[in-house]
Amino acid sequence: MSDAADLSSQIARIMREDRGRLLAALIRALGSFDLAEDALQDAMERALVHWARNGLPAKPDAWLLQVARRAAIDRLRKSKRHAEATPDVLRLMEEDEADRAMDAPEIPDERLRLIFTCCHPALEEKTRVALTLRTVGGLTTREIARAFLDTEATMGQRLSRAKAKIGAAAIPFVVPERSDWDGRLNSVLSVIYLIFNEGWTAGPSEAQIRTSLCNEAIWLARLMTSLAPDEPEIEGLLALMLLAHARHAARFGPDNALIPLDAQDRALWDRSMADEGLALLDIAVARRLPGPFQLQAAISALHVQAETPDDTDWPQILLLYDRLLALAPSPIVALNRTVALAETGALARARRDMAELGASLANYQPYHAAVAELARRAGDKDGARAAYSEAIRLSQSESERGWLQAQSECL
Repeated sequence: MSDAADLSSQIARIMREDRGRLLAALIRALGSFDLAEDALQDAMERALVHWARNGLPAKPDAWLLQVARRAAIDRLRKSKRHAEATPDVLRLMEEDEADRAMDAPEIPDERLRLIFTCCHPALEEKTRVALTLRTVGGLTTREIARAFLDTEATMGQRLSRAKAKIGAAAIPFVVPERSDWDGRLNSVLSVIYLIFNEGWTAGPSEAQIRTSLCNEAIWLARLMTSLAPDEPEIEGLLALMLLAHARHAARFGPDNALIPLDAQDRALWDRSMADEGLALLDIAVARRLPGPFQLQAAISALHVQAETPDDTDWPQILLLYDRLLALAPSPIVALNRTVALAETGALARARRDMAELGASLANYQPYHAAVAELARRAGDKDGARAAYSEAIRLSQSESERGWLQAQSECL
């Protein structure tokens, strides 16, 4: 790899790991999503030049924050509204001078504040989640569109409108009082979980598990539990992520081949992390205020507690999916319920239910993988091959495509 390519790779890694903190700090300082994003982009471009000449600084994230702040000052000075921006320019210059006096200033962690801003009730639910994934999670518009089964263009328009609305409505950049959480809590938790899922799910040319995103989501959930220690859905979310992440060491083989849950070496699971998740779930359930994240955590717990795949309590999992579908209906929950139904032995009925989901999940890769698996079990080789082919086409992961191809070739 050339020096330039290696530097670009290092900058990309730093941005994956620190973009959320950097952008949150800049939005707090600048009061503008667009200006913060533009300034951070300017800083990245300058890093390519300066770091190629002088090497990486001791704290690259602090360097990027300082340079982004100066880039914002330059942009404000050049703007047509310079007179109005003068107080902001002076304040930013003072902050810059203060940071210059420090060898490596610490970056304040404003991510939770940013999440609550993005999840303001003035924005619709889907927009809240998408905007937070873009700013805090650092996901691309394409990745977010994939998560919502939208086109990239549609999602881009949604994000642009959301940022404009926040600016026009002067939505405050604050963590609200606990009494004002009700209108935002579900969105905040959904955002945190989607950040976790993006880290958990392999993307093109990326590490199989983007551990930094998973850890960030778990950190945010822990922070939420400290702010609201009596909220069972927060506990349920944290339990759900811990129970999933406890299995991360067993998900891929030495050759990066995907290993499905029922074939994983359970000795590789992190039992201390799983035990923490199970204990949190017990605490949440004892509050007798069931919610979607608690139900999902309970399903995950049944998988983790089974000593072997054959010990998995599929009838209980099916009942939990029934409750989840009633509480938070969605095509994806219905898909997972149908898979559980097949595992209880009702294969023919599961295939009928699966067929009814085809229109709503036509572009959802796991749907086609599940269709293929049920067709394989039913002896429908042609149906299985066709479904595997579509799942391979829609997959974003090389290891996933490899596993699906191997399954198809075994028919």
